Amino acid sequence: MELTIAFILGLLFGSFLNVVILRLPKDESVVFVNSHCLKCKNSLKPWHNIPLFSWILLRGKCAFCKSSISAQYPIIELLSGVIVLSLAAKMGFNLPALFIACSFLTLLGLSMIDFRYKMVPDSLNLLALLFAILGAWSLSGVMLNFQNALLFAGGFTLLRFALSYILTSSAHREAKKTITSWTKNYHTYPFIEAMGEGDIMVAATMGALLGVKLTLVAIFLSALLALPVMLFVARGTREEQRVPFVPFLAAATFIVYIYDSAIMSYIEANY
Repeated sequence: MELTIAFILGLLFGSFLNVVILRLPKDESVVFVNSHCLKCKNSLKPWHNIPLFSWILLRGKCAFCKSSISAQYPIIELLSGVIVLSLAAKMGFNLPALFIACSFLTLLGLSMIDFRYKMVPDSLNLLALLFAILGAWSLSGVMLNFQNALLFAGGFTLLRFALSYILTSSAHREAKKTITSWTKNYHTYPFIEAMGEGDIMVAATMGALLGVKLTLVAIFLSALLALPVMLFVARGTREEQRVPFVPFLAAATFIVYIYDSAIMSYIEANY
């Protein structure tokens, strides 16, 4: 019964998450504007807003103008239901599990926004981190989560600085090969940032959720998940080569969190 409630609760969270994904990048209210069709602007009826089932019953089309409704809506709702269900099965139906679920749901929203808009809103990033830190059974656990968050935030900041310096220096050396009397007093090379500030905050959330050893595993796994995509877009334009990394970090974090006991047992047995 608890798992059924958890799944339904996840679907409801997913429905709200779709609103956040759609409106937050446009700086629109996620609370005070009624749900409506993006094409005909008609306000939706309550039975049009039943998570997952309304999209299926309406066959993916608006009840008013019959325009197509993005498959993003049922996908996000279903993923949210699976996330909450998985965590409830692992941790039980309790307050810490709710905080952890909210953190992962926020990461899901961040992933979708990063995928669609190539942006990571600070408000959601901080919210995911806050939920991750609070998802402990005791005050000492909260403090440990906070400590791990600071550790990985600092580590990623240092990594970002070092990689950016290396890439920018390389661009500088290439630019010097083509310097002329007209450009000798100007910078003809770009400053290259190796990663965004959003990735640093996500790393802090990962540290709070997983701890040191498991976060390192999740970072390695995220790189493996991203590798096929990186290879696929390698021959595209510079804009096409900009692959959002937050979805891979979030997916790897969830996988490692669900299978944390097995992964830790393997690490302790072999290292």
